[in-house]
Amino acid sequence: MRVLLCDRDEVPQDGVTRVEIEGYGALAVYCVGGRFHASDDRCTHAHGSLSEGIVHDGLIECPLHGGTFAISTGEPVDPPCVVPLRTYPVTVEGGQLYADLDEHR
Repeated sequence: MRVLLCDRDEVPQDGVTRVEIEGYGALAVYCVGGRFHASDDRCTHAHGSLSEGIVHDGLIECPLHGGTFAISTGEPVDPPCVVPLRTYPVTVEGGQLYADLDEHR
């Protein structure tokens, strides 16, 4: 299922924005080094909202316990996170960001 996330200008460079997808839930949309990525918004450890976390060096840090995930792959990097995030491919078309929710990693 291909969904519109937001305008590319709504995602700050080296930052994250929360997007609600009707019938699906919240996604975190990131811009890292000019490339866009998306993942589920909930941390797999304690269900914190990753869109409220800090982006640094290609990682998202959960605001609850400080665990980190690689934004591009969803792989956990620092404890207490051990279960990968679901990530989704993002495409840019006409200044808007789209994700394919059927092609998660």
